[in-house]
Amino acid sequence: MREVLPELLRWWRDGQPVGVGTVVATWRSAPRAAGASMLVGPGGEAVGSVSGGCVEGAVVSEALAVLSGDAEARVVTFGYSDDEAFAVGLTCGGTIRLFVEELNW
Repeated sequence: MREVLPELLRWWRDGQPVGVGTVVATWRSAPRAAGASMLVGPGGEAVGSVSGGCVEGAVVSEALAVLSGDAEARVVTFGYSDDEAFAVGLTCGGTIRLFVEELNW
């Protein structure tokens, strides 16, 4: 989370809602450890990484759905055997579970 803190603070000062995806569990050869976070700003800007680039696009979509009110905060899982995860590029053989939520103040 420390790597995304400067951008988070900027959005906080501007009163902007922010989506965040945080790795909450990993299995096998996961690209990032639990605790890795990625922010999605109100305009869809992404800061940070949860998978080294493999599923970031999907996490942006998930976070924007939460920010728009089309979805509630939720846990999403991406793994090699998951068709959606494979489609977005998680081919490292691992599995990651993320909690996607809105930070709004």
